[in-house]
Amino acid sequence: MRNARPEIAALILAATLLAAPVQAFAYIGPGLGAGAISAVLGVLGSIFLGLFAVLYYPIKRLMKKRRNKQGDGPE
Repeated sequence: MRNARPEIAALILAATLLAAPVQAFAYIGPGLGAGAISAVLGVLGSIFLGLFAVLYYPIKRLMKKRRNKQGDGPE
């Protein structure tokens, strides 16, 4: 196995190093934590509002058309 491919050996080494747990000496302060939470909520909120805006217009037109049909009947 002297002529083993170095790419495969490097891939195995990288996978082993990435799979090994390493203790991270990191501190997330209250400001960074609140900022991260607000950023995630902002992204989720913008996705929700975008979907709502796309779906609201056709529903609004359908309701308006239905309301106009009810007003056109005999009185």
